[in-house]
Amino acid sequence: MTTISIEELKDRINAGEKLNILDVREPHENSEFNIGGILLPLGQIQSMQLDEIENWKDEEVIVYCRSGNRSGQACLILAAAGFSNVKNLTGGMLHWRDKFQV
Repeated sequence: MTTISIEELKDRINAGEKLNILDVREPHENSEFNIGGILLPLGQIQSMQLDEIENWKDEEVIVYCRSGNRSGQACLILAAAGFSNVKNLTGGMLHWRDKFQV
């Protein structure tokens, strides 16, 4: 599985790059703090409810969660579903908040 660091992602966001960012946490976690992107909880990915992101199949998709565990699972499922370029954000939002003092 390919990963991306929080530093690299933050640099790319700050540069204004158009990114496909996917938050696989639960809605209450997303409402507390998020870095943008589409909210699609892991449970929906596990049940293959992927219509909202179907057009991302051939594009880079950066997946994040609280710590990197759920997003890692989501990356494996998305790859099996034909998504060709999924990346797991290492450390997730815990690491992001620690590093960038949000």
